[in-house]
Amino acid sequence: MGMDLIFGRSVERGPHANRIYLTFDDGPNERATPAILDALAKERVPAAFFMVGDHVRRFPEVAVDVVRAGHTVGNHTYNHVKLHFVSPERIRTQLRDTHDTIESVAGLTPRSFRAPHGYRSPFLRSIILDMRYTVFGWTFGVFDSARPGAEEIRRRVRKRLRGGAIVLLHDGDGYDPSGDRMQTAEALPGIIQDARAHGYDFGSLAELYNGSAS
Repeated sequence: MGMDLIFGRSVERGPHANRIYLTFDDGPNERATPAILDALAKERVPAAFFMVGDHVRRFPEVAVDVVRAGHTVGNHTYNHVKLHFVSPERIRTQLRDTHDTIESVAGLTPRSFRAPHGYRSPFLRSIILDMRYTVFGWTFGVFDSARPGAEEIRRRVRKRLRGGAIVLLHDGDGYDPSGDRMQTAEALPGIIQDARAHGYDFGSLAELYNGSAS
């Protein structure tokens, strides 16, 4: 609770014992994001994509495809900036520019935010309140961005599955718009299969927005 008072509330787990939430950071990416969308569509699984504003500008068609598929889209700053040593003015600009880019490019108003690397700032709280965002963390990540191999990514997720988990994965590289995240895309069908084999279904992060019913 003390950290909530300093940084504001962050949702890091859902309330349902039989449900997990897939989230993808640092996109859109012109190769991995479409492959991930295909896997999600095939299995009828919802997900959340926390997008970098500059990548949305570079790959507008991919951002539009995410929205058209009905997935949740969140704000992940414009340049993947670590916020813990950043001025309030720069934080506000990073979030506002991303918000406006997603709105203008994809026709959707984001309602959620995730801080790059999870680094938050005390200045962030008032900005988040002004923008009426829900802030999301994650229950666990599997360091898929290190590209340990698709089967290893799948194994790491399977090992840590638990009810309500918000799973952190990556469909892009926050600093390199052409970064390779195809291993994550290749791991995704197996991740979905494993979760269902363990009795889990998949939820939308929109269920967990501030003020939403749980």
